[in-house]
Amino acid sequence: MADRRARTATLLMHCPDRPGVVAAVTRFLATHGANIVDLDQHVDRAEGVFFMRVRWELEGFALDAEAFEAAFRSGIADHFDAVWQLHHQDRPLRLALFVSKMSHCLYDLLSRWQSGEWRVEIPLIISNHDTLRPVAQQFGIPFHCFAISPENKAEQEAAEIELLERHGIDLVVLARYMQIVGPALINAFPQRIINIHHSFLPAFAGARPYHAAHARGVKIIGATSHYVTEDLDAGPIIDQDVTRITHRDSIKALVRKGQDLEKLVLARGVWAHLQRQTLVYRNRTIVFS
Repeated sequence: MADRRARTATLLMHCPDRPGVVAAVTRFLATHGANIVDLDQHVDRAEGVFFMRVRWELEGFALDAEAFEAAFRSGIADHFDAVWQLHHQDRPLRLALFVSKMSHCLYDLLSRWQSGEWRVEIPLIISNHDTLRPVAQQFGIPFHCFAISPENKAEQEAAEIELLERHGIDLVVLARYMQIVGPALINAFPQRIINIHHSFLPAFAGARPYHAAHARGVKIIGATSHYVTEDLDAGPIIDQDVTRITHRDSIKALVRKGQDLEKLVLARGVWAHLQRQTLVYRNRTIVFS
């Protein structure tokens, strides 16, 4: 039996809050034969902004993407001054994984793909080091190494962008990619690059955050997944989590616990994007359930 869940469309929108938005959108969809399977909404009363996510089955729906755009703009969006996006979930999204030398997030993402937990395609892995090439070979995924220095950064990122566009990449995941992403790559994939970092930032910046945290005697550690912007590590947050630690935890224990959190929080962030549950507004993210 075909998986009907793969044949859905999702509308994400926000607009000034006013009565009648939900009724207008659902009436519009029903008029064109939609069977709504999910609907979630939120009002930010301080900002006076209404947010909504609605998903419906494409089977029996009368409008294709082009016809929907014209009809929805004139019938709903212009009237409510709405900002909106439509996603047809009729094919697997294509992911590119960026890595450096640490493998824990890479293995976690690849296992979710290989097991079928995630309905995605991963046509390539990109790195600034050759360290994890054997992992890519183990999973049968092409591995591309772009050694980056201050002198060649712009040129190498231009080559990466060309490679990503040639492979039709929908989402870039920085799976502990220890390189600052330049503005050209960010602008090529706006709100389509997800990063993971420990939640100590900016308190424990640098290459050895767990060592610094251990020296300070912190009592919790955490991780944050977020969309990448030009404001380093300050993009809209998708997911976060923490775990408690004590004086009995060694640096090795902190690293182990921290990496467990990084894997989980990155996976949850990517999953929310894959399910079209995220709506970026200014520099924060509405994450629908």
